Amino acid sequence: MSTLALLTAPSNSPPAPIAAHSLLVFLLQVGLLLTVALLLGRLAARFSMPAVVGELSAGIFLGPSLLGHAAPRLSGWLIPRNDAQFHLIDAVGQVGVLLLVGITGIEVDLHLVRRRGASALRIGFTGLVIPLLLGVAAGYLAPRSLLAGSGGRTVFALFVGVAMCVSALPVIAKTLSDMNLLHRDFGQLTIAAGVVDDITGWLILSIVSAMATVGVHGKTSLSLAYLAATIAVAGTVGRPLVRWALDRAGRTGDSGATIAVTVVITMLIAASTQAMGLEASFGAFVAGLLIGSAGKVDLTRLAPLRTLVMAVFAPLFFATAGLRVDLAVLGHPVVLLAAVTALAVAVVGKFSGAYLGALSSRLDRWEALALGAGMNARGVIQIVVATVGLRVGVLNTDTYTIVILVAVTTSLMAPPILRYAAARIAQTDEEEVRRRRLALLREPTVQPAPTVQPASR
Repeated sequence: MSTLALLTAPSNSPPAPIAAHSLLVFLLQVGLLLTVALLLGRLAARFSMPAVVGELSAGIFLGPSLLGHAAPRLSGWLIPRNDAQFHLIDAVGQVGVLLLVGITGIEVDLHLVRRRGASALRIGFTGLVIPLLLGVAAGYLAPRSLLAGSGGRTVFALFVGVAMCVSALPVIAKTLSDMNLLHRDFGQLTIAAGVVDDITGWLILSIVSAMATVGVHGKTSLSLAYLAATIAVAGTVGRPLVRWALDRAGRTGDSGATIAVTVVITMLIAASTQAMGLEASFGAFVAGLLIGSAGKVDLTRLAPLRTLVMAVFAPLFFATAGLRVDLAVLGHPVVLLAAVTALAVAVVGKFSGAYLGALSSRLDRWEALALGAGMNARGVIQIVVATVGLRVGVLNTDTYTIVILVAVTTSLMAPPILRYAAARIAQTDEEEVRRRRLALLREPTVQPAPTVQPASR
């Protein structure tokens, strides 16, 4: 039965409430995942690593990789393989990532992006094309045992290329935020270039997925049309509507109204892009850009929302990402060698692409290194790509685990390299102004700094 038919079919009785046991397991999952994520996040902070490093590891510890082998009966009860049960915690994670991406959009300095848009496009383009080509080549050379049954060698190679070229905007944003680097120019450029990568990566992913299932005819033009329509509507109709909604919420004098309107805007725009096949996270980012540039929002009113997202929803999301990983397959020599090769291809491709793009944009080598480190973090976006590949039959269990390993490892590599490079980049007056403005989301008592004219580069 079609989705429309299911929605319109009459029903004589209301849906049954969630079963008592399912609710109990869900509550235990939320409590345990959040506890482990916070503890590992604090542990990471003790080693001068951002909290996201520990939060990403929480799911791996509680998933089949560790708990599943050490205590299989407990793991099967606590993290059951039942899809309906698992999707409950998945849904909470999805709300968290959409709000996280939305807040990231709010924190983006559009004045900087407009002024240095060519640099962001150049960095994003080179940071995508080089790892894409290397990934496709690696896919063609991969052992046949790593291929699944759908689509053949070409589709598999293209899928590997997509997995190697994407960046994880939520992980990048959380890492930069944890390290207090989001206000830096290279942090803003990393976010902007990551948006370029994400948009292009999702478009390529939709095309390759279609090739594996129903064919590519019409898919490319339709995706491009949806993308153009989203940008056009956001810049024309969306901007005044968001400004009006935030203005009305601000008149209440209550931060709760502003927070509620912000969440509603984020979810509705995310739903619209999800319906068009452009991914909900892209819509959430567009919503954040509209909210941040509306000029009618008092950032101090959004501080409680940011605290809730960063302290609860984001850790839950990152912890949930590792629950599908089983590192035991790396015990097979062929899989282990393929994993090492994939990691090398991913790191070399992304680093060299972003680094060369940054140098061609007249950034110095330390800024280029910081951009390469940030763009190299694949995180949960690559996990989403791997899940799609598994669902459409392009990847098997072994290749799925390899992609997940690359996603987690590259995310763990970013913080120390970012810290090393950032220590060698002088902070400008404009960055200090931006830091004071973004501090309103964290510390409402901070007074905004006086306006400073942007420094020319």
